[in-house]
Amino acid sequence: MNRTLEQALVRSLETVSFPTLGHFLEHGFADSRIRAQVANVKIVGRAVTLKLTSPDAIAVNRALAKLVKGDVLVIDMNGDHAHAPVGAVTACAALVAGAKAIVVDGVVTDVLELRETGLPVFARGTSLLTTKRLDAGDAVFNEPVQCGGVFVRPGDLVLADDNGVLFLDAGTASEVIEEALASDRAEPALLARLRAGEPLRDVLSFAASAEHSHD
Repeated sequence: MNRTLEQALVRSLETVSFPTLGHFLEHGFADSRIRAQVANVKIVGRAVTLKLTSPDAIAVNRALAKLVKGDVLVIDMNGDHAHAPVGAVTACAALVAGAKAIVVDGVVTDVLELRETGLPVFARGTSLLTTKRLDAGDAVFNEPVQCGGVFVRPGDLVLADDNGVLFLDAGTASEVIEEALASDRAEPALLARLRAGEPLRDVLSFAASAEHSHD
């Protein structure tokens, strides 16, 4: 996909309601326990991946130094849901680099400071226990990782809001975006009919027919 088409796709994805994509996709949705730690957020970015096989803060710092505008740092904690690799300083560094967000398959810390920083951060929860300055040399940068049960490749699109996190490739996004936008455009009329007192059977059966027509 050339850059112009990709930019147009990103603009469309920024417009669509992410839950609408859930009508048309079945895969790529991260475990629902990975949630927004900063409220009222919506981002579209490209995945930059990091896998930590030990709780190594130095490896996180090295990854942060490689981020550029539009990136989303996706951290695979290799099953470690105890050590927090992201806190106030990490989030600030990512924000200064132009990153869109950080997604951690694990926990984060400094949640109040994260909210003040404003960088969207998604994680399973919070912890006081943090990564250490190990410099173990066993981290893997920008190779495919697992995040919330999803196989994530560097460069994959990351869509995330207060409802959850979705990873998908540009081709898959292109296949569903127009249908999803059309569904969003139709929704206000359905809501208006419901509020006007039309029988639920009539309105909802029409909606079901419209969805089935997309199958």
